[in-house]
This record gives sequence, C-alpha cells and structure tokens, in this order.
Amino acid sequence: MNRIAVAAALLPVALATAACGAAPGSDTSASSTPAASSPGPAPASPDPSVSSPTVTPAVTPAVTPVVTPSGQAVPTPGETGGVPPVTRTPTAGASEPPAPTSTRRVAVTRSPERPPVVTGARFAAHPGFDRVVIDLRGAKTGYSVDWVRKLYEDGSGKLVDIKGGAYLQVTLKPANAHTENGRPTFPRTPVLRPGLPNLLGVVRTGDYEGVVTVALVLRERAGFRVFEQSDPARLVIDVAH
Repeated sequence: MNRIAVAAALLPVALATAACGAAPGSDTSASSTPAASSPGPAPASPDPSVSSPTVTPAVTPAVTPVVTPSGQAVPTPGETGGVPPVTRTPTAGASEPPAPTSTRRVAVTRSPERPPVVTGARFAAHPGFDRVVIDLRGAKTGYSVDWVRKLYEDGSGKLVDIKGGAYLQVTLKPANAHTENGRPTFPRTPVLRPGLPNLLGVVRTGDYEGVVTVALVLRERAGFRVFEQSDPARLVIDVAH
C-alpha cells in the first residue's frame, strides 16, 4: 500500500520532467535531429559594366591559284568552285627577232595589175632595232631599199632639207601616194619625227609617175632588214640601233 502511494506521488514529477525536456548535462546528440544545412551563397549577378568577350569568326585561308603553262589558273587541291583565269603577260622582247646586221641593198620586182596606194607610215622602238611600217591599200608591189647620200624630191629634183647622219631610201614601184582624184594619201609634209634611238625622221620624198619614195632619216648607218606582211599589204623595215 505504501509502494502504491509512493508511485502515485512520483508520477506527477516524471510527467513534468518529460514536458520540460532533458535534464541539464544529459547527452542529446544521439536523439537530436541534425539541423538543416544552410543554403550556399547566391550566385553573383552579372556586372553590366563588363563587356562580353568578342567572338572572332574563323577565317578561311585564301586560295592561291596555280598558273599552268598555258596561262590558266587551276584551283588549289581540295578546294571547290571556280578560280578566275589568270592571263600571263608575255615577257617583253621574248619573241622579238635579233637586231639586223646587213647593210646591203634589198630589191624585189613585181608588176601588179593595179598599183597599190601608199596610205602612210608607222614606227616603233623594239629591243635592238627601230621599226617602220609602210601601209599599202591594194596588192603587194615591187620595192628597193638602199643608202643615199642626200635626199631629193622626185620630179622637181629639189633638195630635201632635213639633217641626219645617214639616209635609207625606200622606193615602191609601181605605186601611188594619191587617189584617182589627185588627193594625197601620204603627203610630203609634215615630216614624221619619231625620236627613236636611231630613227630621227620619216619623209615621203616622191610621188611621181607611178613611183613613190620614202626616206628614213637616221642618226647613223646601221644594219637593216626588209620583209612584207599581208591583209592588208605592208612593207616593214627594221633598222638596228
């Protein structure tokens, strides 16, 4: 009976202790629930003052055309698409003939049914020689090219006053330097003055009775050659310089 009374007296004390928690100094690590972990720091907001890195696009290397002996370009192996053709510029003087050396008279005889008309003369410097081209309208005709001491007008015999170190005279026969109406196609004046290394002047000295004479005024006597071209007819004289 006494034990029941003691138990009844202690029951309120036990209930009060359970309601207030464990007694001071007791180990609660085994029964306590771990605290929730704190979340990590929030990610930093982007700084608007810092510019984004520049992205450099990939650069495709340029295609270098390969030039073939014919002067055409072909694509580099592995490349597709057309490469514009490349024209090779010929080397200056690569196909030029050598300078002439002969100083002997040249003559060709012809008798065309209708004499050609001499329409003028052209000239140009080449490596080693000066070239004169006498243009004709009509058939090829006879000619001679030779040295003379002085220049005279055909028909009048008047001395042509033009200075030079040597004179090479071209005679075309039969030929005319005027139309059927008498209009000159290669007038006597003005004297053509090319100013080339050896060629100082070109002057038509005669147009008389089916014979036309053209004089080349040179700085000095030198080798020359003569040849013809067709379509249209031309007489070409090269003089060394």
